[in-house]
Amino acid sequence: MPTRTGALIPKEVEITSRWLPLLAFVAVLPCVGTAAELTTTPPTFAKDVAPIFQEKCQNCHRQGAMAPMSLVTYEEVRPWAKSIRQRVATRQMPPWHLDPTVGIQKFANDISLSSSQISTITRWVDAGAPLGDPKDMPPAKQWPNEDGWQLAKQFGQPDLILKSDTFTVAAKGQDQWLKPLTATNLTEPRWVRAVEIRPATPAGRRVIHHAIAHLQQEEPENPVAATGGILMEWAVNKNYDIYRANSGKLMLPGSRIWWELHLHSVGEQIADHVELAVYFYPKGQEPQHRTTLTAFEGVEGSFGQSSLDIPPNSLAQTEGFTVLRQAARIENFQPHMHLRGKSMSMEAILPDGSRQMIGSVDHFNFNWMTNYIFADDSAPVLPKGTVIHITAWFDNTVNNKSNPDPNQWVGWGDRTVEEMAHMWVNLTYMSDEEYSAWAAKNKPPTRRAAR
Repeated sequence: MPTRTGALIPKEVEITSRWLPLLAFVAVLPCVGTAAELTTTPPTFAKDVAPIFQEKCQNCHRQGAMAPMSLVTYEEVRPWAKSIRQRVATRQMPPWHLDPTVGIQKFANDISLSSSQISTITRWVDAGAPLGDPKDMPPAKQWPNEDGWQLAKQFGQPDLILKSDTFTVAAKGQDQWLKPLTATNLTEPRWVRAVEIRPATPAGRRVIHHAIAHLQQEEPENPVAATGGILMEWAVNKNYDIYRANSGKLMLPGSRIWWELHLHSVGEQIADHVELAVYFYPKGQEPQHRTTLTAFEGVEGSFGQSSLDIPPNSLAQTEGFTVLRQAARIENFQPHMHLRGKSMSMEAILPDGSRQMIGSVDHFNFNWMTNYIFADDSAPVLPKGTVIHITAWFDNTVNNKSNPDPNQWVGWGDRTVEEMAHMWVNLTYMSDEEYSAWAAKNKPPTRRAAR
């Protein structure tokens, strides 16, 4: 196997999409541990559990952060012990909803718990959730100022900050969509190496379902990015994009940000706006590749408007197919569905007919729009002519606890009570010559077509 994954995925984790609906409904059980584990002293909070919470939980579960409770001290954690056990054993928390048995499993932003960590937490709760020796507690973790930009620690302060118009969401009312324009006021072309979006206040996070920053600019000479495309989408748990070395997005003079803000009422009136931080490459430094944010459809038709139709009290499956017009590297993926959405997978059908699973989110959660960012050495590289196959599964029954009304027919629509099925993917296109050079270096083997 080459050191770079590319279009290659280990055979032992490949699976054809026909089996995924079954896997989507198989409960993931907690590890029971080895015989040696069960006969040793049970884990304690101070020595064993607190380090796991620091690494995987406290980014959200601390005072002043977005989670409803803090998981920093033993006194804060102990009342939630049984609930924590249930959430981690079923892999609901942390919010990493990827199927660990198929596709690529190496990500730059992986916040999932390992099987060993799940075992430690469940055995700790089963033993009565003991504190242990307070001297074993790790030093308290220092967190950055929540008022600052997350990428500032890596890139410094943003080179450009753009703000949407201020909006006010009433305490009660229907969903709203606002699409204001903001001029970038650029006077020269600049290449973007990273972007970050955020609501301006914590209260704004409660009323913003998602915020998309479309880049409006004219590029008639560039058919791949004729109108600039999309810079980024913000949603809960999806805050920024960092483009790989020697790749990025181009902003031109006269460009504008066309915001798409989906807002909903939460029982109190809230006013806010959305902010976009842009980090440029140094002037004169031009990356070799251009990255494009694409929505791969999981249904037929333009954004599913003609074919998404889910009967009452039923399960449904839809599919969408998109042909890559150029060779490309897949940088990340993020499923987008609403309340009936249960799972979504992305598969590559290569020009030779073989199939390779890229990834599958087998227990989608509408409240967590997690962006799965491939590590540098695992991002798949696919040849021109590859078909991207998106499969989506929906549960419009009483068994879906998120379902507002299983007796309703559900079609495509912007509202939360309607549905969507697409996969947000950042693609970095490459020329035929670049792909040939990459393939020669990585020597992908010839594979038989899937039966």
